[in-house]
Amino acid sequence: MAVALLATGALLASGCAQAATGAQPVARPLAAQAQAWATPAAAGAIGAADPVAAPRKTLKLGAKGAAVKWLQTRLKELGYMPGKVDGRYGGTTLMAVWAFQKVNGIKPTSTIGKRTWAALESPRTPSVLVPKGKPTRVEVNLTRQIMVLYVDGRQKLISHVSSGSGIPYCETTVWQGKSQRFCGSARTPTGDYKTTWRRDGWHKSYLGQLYNPIFFNGGIALHGALSVPLYPASHGCVRLPMNVAEVLPDMLGTGVPVHVRGKFKR
Repeated sequence: MAVALLATGALLASGCAQAATGAQPVARPLAAQAQAWATPAAAGAIGAADPVAAPRKTLKLGAKGAAVKWLQTRLKELGYMPGKVDGRYGGTTLMAVWAFQKVNGIKPTSTIGKRTWAALESPRTPSVLVPKGKPTRVEVNLTRQIMVLYVDGRQKLISHVSSGSGIPYCETTVWQGKSQRFCGSARTPTGDYKTTWRRDGWHKSYLGQLYNPIFFNGGIALHGALSVPLYPASHGCVRLPMNVAEVLPDMLGTGVPVHVRGKFKR
């Protein structure tokens, strides 16, 4: 079901809310493998220098086994979030694969082939958008549709995203007890911002549902969504995979710079 939602890009859990009056920020304070493959270093060391040897086994969505577990472990140690390291290639791992492929100049696909395995052995790191930015910050690359969280000057988390579609919209919905019509440009504006208020769990806006939203530009937020397709599809917010949105609030405080750059070319 989750994979189907990813593929269709349906507007479930989409949309961005305007800041609510009086809203307050929420304070948030591998097993050894039988195959003779080199095991990646411990998770969390992005860009670990130790050489690794990938399984080089073609994997497709739905695959299971040791090669998938190696893939998940390697993505995790490089700062991506493939979900549980369980040897099952599902939708959550797929979105981490997409992010990795985009960073490494590979057209995103669900198939893990020679180019992706080679890149996993010798990975690139995301381009720095703001070289003189604060040590702890968020960079959103609209061109590549990725988000990078820096903590103390290190790339801590890299995620696939789906930003504003750029397609003007007008939608009628019941909001605050009455039918209202809302129109907008569905753009994610570029610029320099800071994280402001947030909500835990599902937050209802007049354009849809946002999971664990962290607002940074008026009613525009980083938030989890059930649909995070390979193209910009939101009303303006930056959609994140649900597993990323689950942990991001504990990693990203209030008042942290958010830099949005680039432009997606269809």
